[in-house]
Amino acid sequence: MRRYIIVLAAIISTLSFVACNTSTNKNSKATEAAKPKGKYYCTMHPEVTSDKPGTCSKCGMDLVERDTTK
Repeated sequence: MRRYIIVLAAIISTLSFVACNTSTNKNSKATEAAKPKGKYYCTMHPEVTSDKPGTCSKCGMDLVERDTTK
């Protein structure tokens, strides 16, 4: 029984380590790819973007300038 617990703990710790390392790399690549291209966007619908000021095509709100300092 003790051997079973030790083996199980080793397997769980190995899988946890591998899962943590691979998810970090995927998230950083996905975040870069998901960034919208437009300079202006709708705060309610971030997928609505534009290169110039205007209004959102879904809700009519004014588009705000994207913060590019980050």
